[in-house]
Amino acid sequence: MPSFLRWIACRAMLAACLAGIAASARAGCEPLTEDGHDYVACRFDPRSDALSLYWRGADGMPLATTERLADAVAATGRKLVFAMNAGMYDTALAPIGLYVENGRMLHRANLRNGAGNFHLKPNGVFYFGDGKAGVMETGRFLKARLNPAFATQSGPMLVIDGQIHPKLQPDGASEKVRNGVGVRDDGTVVFAISTEPVSFYAFARLFRDRLGTQNALFLDGSISTLYAPPLPPVGGWRSLGPMLGVTAGP
Repeated sequence: MPSFLRWIACRAMLAACLAGIAASARAGCEPLTEDGHDYVACRFDPRSDALSLYWRGADGMPLATTERLADAVAATGRKLVFAMNAGMYDTALAPIGLYVENGRMLHRANLRNGAGNFHLKPNGVFYFGDGKAGVMETGRFLKARLNPAFATQSGPMLVIDGQIHPKLQPDGASEKVRNGVGVRDDGTVVFAISTEPVSFYAFARLFRDRLGTQNALFLDGSISTLYAPPLPPVGGWRSLGPMLGVTAGP
């Protein structure tokens, strides 16, 4: 093969390789419809995709928006390719349940009873690190004495060992924009957000029946936000607490 043709072939292979890496980092965020409702689902491999939790910026203040998170990531020479709110928080934008970031526990597990979705027990923990990820009911997670690099507690659980949370009913009247996370048996992390108001039960069925997760956790509703260019954003809430993000770059 002439040298210039070899050069063209090498350039094409390099471009294809880089495109594959970028596509992997974007990890297949795609719109989908289930039972007449519209969602966006994003799949990531914790063994190869750079998934992290983010709360505060370099100034010690909560990042609060996906735009500020994108800027903070860019300052490190990387690019934010996905972000989503990571669980429930208080008026100071601080997590109200277990929160572990880069191996540091910044808030202890919350085992209290109370009102609201967080206390619709069982609630649960989404955890990841060292190429692994999982969703587990809070009590079981604490008994397992796991020590993940990242963890966030929220509630309620949507799916527990293949069964929909017993307190989520098919005739539930509350419908909101919702987001959550599940982990498949092969370790794939699946995030989903509704682009229209849906019931808890419909959202739980999405994770169990369409997305194939045996355990899934509700992250929040109404303030649910998704950043996953080139897809259009969902939500765009301006005062978020902790966020989940996936980055790409050197």
